[in-house]
Amino acid sequence: MDYVIEMLNIRKEFPGIVANDNITLQLKKGEIHALLGENGAGKSTLMNVLFGLYQPEKGEIRVNGQSVKITNPTIASELGIGMVHQHFMLVDTFTVTENIILGKETTSGGKIDLKKAENEVKEISEKYGLFVDPQAKISDISVGMQQRVEILKTLYRGAEILIFDEPTAVLTPQEIKELIQIMKTLIKEGKSIVLITHKLKEIMEVCDRVTVIRKGVGIGTVNVSETDPNHLASLMVGREVTFKTDKSPGVPKKEVLEIKDLVVKDSRGFGVVNDLDLIVRAGEIVGVAGVDGNGQTELIESITGLRKSESGSIKLNGKEIRNLSPRKITETGVSHIPQDRHKHGLVLDFPIGENIVLQTYYKAPFSKSGVLNFKEVYNKARALIKEFDVRTPSEYTLARSLSGGNQQKAIIGREIDRNPDLLIAAQPTRGLDVGAIEFIHKRLIEQRDNGKAVLLISFELDEIINVSDRIAVIYEGEIVAIVDPKQTTEQELGLLMAGSIRKKAGEESNV
Repeated sequence: MDYVIEMLNIRKEFPGIVANDNITLQLKKGEIHALLGENGAGKSTLMNVLFGLYQPEKGEIRVNGQSVKITNPTIASELGIGMVHQHFMLVDTFTVTENIILGKETTSGGKIDLKKAENEVKEISEKYGLFVDPQAKISDISVGMQQRVEILKTLYRGAEILIFDEPTAVLTPQEIKELIQIMKTLIKEGKSIVLITHKLKEIMEVCDRVTVIRKGVGIGTVNVSETDPNHLASLMVGREVTFKTDKSPGVPKKEVLEIKDLVVKDSRGFGVVNDLDLIVRAGEIVGVAGVDGNGQTELIESITGLRKSESGSIKLNGKEIRNLSPRKITETGVSHIPQDRHKHGLVLDFPIGENIVLQTYYKAPFSKSGVLNFKEVYNKARALIKEFDVRTPSEYTLARSLSGGNQQKAIIGREIDRNPDLLIAAQPTRGLDVGAIEFIHKRLIEQRDNGKAVLLISFELDEIINVSDRIAVIYEGEIVAIVDPKQTTEQELGLLMAGSIRKKAGEESNV
């Protein structure tokens, strides 16, 4: 069998941890090969070894049958290997073309021939169905388009083997469909792809084979045509995983959050939340379903004090909290799992232990007369790390060193531990594996069962349907319908989210 890439018995260690323990991965020409594992299983580490960002302690890499030493990304690029990273490596103030040619600029008489480069970018873009405007500025284009720029960067450098690291973690459902089409086009053009993912639906839809890693150890490689999501999930986490969320019917009690006639503008001054009304009661989970960009972000930011609203009312337990400071709002009984855990959830260069008290560090027992009591801080951190199964070498490990799933568990532990009346969970499982998703869903339902009000915002329709007691559909900044998850379908929700059909929000009393 001819393989374009062979990674044989790769071992990669970091202080106190074996990230890859003698893993073998073999990629055939013209296939999409999934690399599947839980958050922190060692998938990205293995691909960073292939791309030359890390050097392995042991093992051999072969490209087209030849043994190679890949000591840096430039060598990987020369060997035809390109990597599309999970966190994009783009300069916001540069244009698409300037980003693509960065480090590969061709000059004429000491000047960069930008026009020629733009034409080359346009040509490659159209050949692979990427359709990116070469003159657009990165800061002005969507996340999905930015990802296409990353793909173009690798193709511009002549990549034959593409590594996609969790490419759908930050995309909308529509962008995911488009990306899958792009990957199929790349394969038709003779490329080979390694897809790092933990989304089983995508693997079943687009991949030929899948190699499973669990806790840094290779579990094996299977043909996608000979497996199913349940089998893959159990290989990945080492036990049976339930895809259906177990929950008894909710017992809603008093109104905790009451929003009336809320108007919020975005950073450009456009009205994006328009006379919105919404009620969340104690003992229920209300899911907000909508296509990204319909006011969800601004709604959450206005409830949590991160953005000022223009008018209307936001009441918590009958008290007006609109336009209070974030700290005042959290102290009235609101906890917030933010949709961007890096930007609003963590201080990445602080130890995970200190991140766990970010909301309470100024209170006893963590602080006395303005001086932090680190003994108490780390005692608390150890307890929550254990309770919420945060996998970290220690409580002193920097937050940025943890996998996405473990960062998220730390945030959820911190927010739930504060015993809020209202828990706002925005994209709580974005980019997480099935084991972590199952854990987080259980915790949200636990909060509901403890008589708390939970507001869940998610782009994953199966999550919204599975976890919510009621679903509020948002379209162009308004709640256009409130539906019962037991009596709706993804298709009906899709039509509501697109504004094709409307139900009056007042129909909520029938649910």
